[in-house]
Amino acid sequence: MDVKSFFIKAAQAVKGWLKKLSFRTGVIVLVMCIPFYIISFAQMALPISTSAKGTLWVIFFGLAKTAQYGGLTILGAEGIKKIKAYWQKIKK
Repeated sequence: MDVKSFFIKAAQAVKGWLKKLSFRTGVIVLVMCIPFYIISFAQMALPISTSAKGTLWVIFFGLAKTAQYGGLTILGAEGIKKIKAYWQKIKK
């Protein structure tokens, strides 16, 4: 198996998995970015070394971005399903 086909199969697997997630799951994941953003900046007030603060910031800010984009992706997948269902309902 070459690299291109591996990534195509992996992308299709992720897309299929995201389609199975609910709208509620997307909202929960999206809301989780809020505490991660707060922690990423609030930890700067802790009395620890600068390198530890930088490391914690990278970790929590990365988690916040991951939750944000993951939630938006899940909501997008669910939104497409809702639109398709709406159009099928209109056609009947």
